[in-house]
Amino acid sequence: MNFGLTEEQQLIVDTTRAFVENELYPHEREVERTGHLRPELIRELQAKAIAAGLYAANMPAEVGGAGLDTLTWLLYEKELGRANYALHWTCVARPSNILLAGTEEQKEKYLYPCIRGEKWDCLAMTEPGAGSDLRGMKATAVQDGADWVLNGTKHFISHADLADFAIVFMASGEEDRPNTHGGAKRKKITAFFVDKGAPGFTVREGYRNVSHRGYTNSILEFDDCRLPASQVLGEVHCGFEVANSWLGATRLQVAATCLGRAERALGHAIGYAAERQQFGQKIGKFQGVSFKLADMATELKAAELMVLEAGWKYDAGTVTDQDMAMAKLKATEMLAFVADEAIQIHGGMGLMDDLPLERIWRDARVERIWEGTSEIQRHIISRALLRAVGG
Repeated sequence: MNFGLTEEQQLIVDTTRAFVENELYPHEREVERTGHLRPELIRELQAKAIAAGLYAANMPAEVGGAGLDTLTWLLYEKELGRANYALHWTCVARPSNILLAGTEEQKEKYLYPCIRGEKWDCLAMTEPGAGSDLRGMKATAVQDGADWVLNGTKHFISHADLADFAIVFMASGEEDRPNTHGGAKRKKITAFFVDKGAPGFTVREGYRNVSHRGYTNSILEFDDCRLPASQVLGEVHCGFEVANSWLGATRLQVAATCLGRAERALGHAIGYAAERQQFGQKIGKFQGVSFKLADMATELKAAELMVLEAGWKYDAGTVTDQDMAMAKLKATEMLAFVADEAIQIHGGMGLMDDLPLERIWRDARVERIWEGTSEIQRHIISRALLRAVGG
């Protein structure tokens, strides 16, 4: 395997890093302190991202995206991950890959405007009583003649306040086979496009989050929200198949952004250890500090290799759920370790908002929860190991 970057990949890395450092870093303190992204700032940075060719870069070339392969896309995501998440998601938006599963009419209405920066999407699965157990969702979609009627609540829905429409997953029936874990039968799931402003669809302010300030979450409420059949995404009752086909790589995206954040934290720790003096010498000369740096760098390298290998296998068509779960688990837990150690090396200064370390430390916490908790990743990995031997 050739571990070197191609000339094109290196150009993408350099271009993305320069954009992040020159255009996004200067606004981080404002967003962190206010928890808010000004609309005029969004449009300004969005225009710059489009001009730089970085906007919607996750999309295939045939629909107007950059056409990056998965490995190159992860290198791009790693660089974006160095900045405040609200800034890099909103201003260098990557429309959800699941939009590619739509019909041509749906692509014209939803996908292409997102790629052009005219619309934003949000994805709504999680409910107050159904997080990791999505089959336990209670929000329903009931067929009524040619229409569907949606009722229920979704929460923790990222950036729904900015989105022009939601891709919503609803329980639309029950499977015939019993639940293997006992209790009620497993739900059939159907995905729908729901436009903001649709009668019966309300977006309410969500919860204040310690992680990713400025990157908001909302509560979505559906009260007899009536939709025509044309708003179904994919096949009826096949929402999980649609999600599994198109959303698998989002775990790799989370892992890649963790790499960028960890790299930034490690860079600050190395620089500080090389300059800060205590007891008559640079603190980096003390084993208690130097060994921390060695462990941080080693954990980061291990996670990076796992993430990039999973991306390489994704492009080769050989990636497994286990590969992606391992990459997400390792990268998110590595980031928590690196961020914590970087603060420890800085001492009290590490917790001051003059540096990005306290933000990276706070942001790291949510990465082990969203897009599948660490426990879910371990379940996926262990299940694959046991199934291989008939367990």
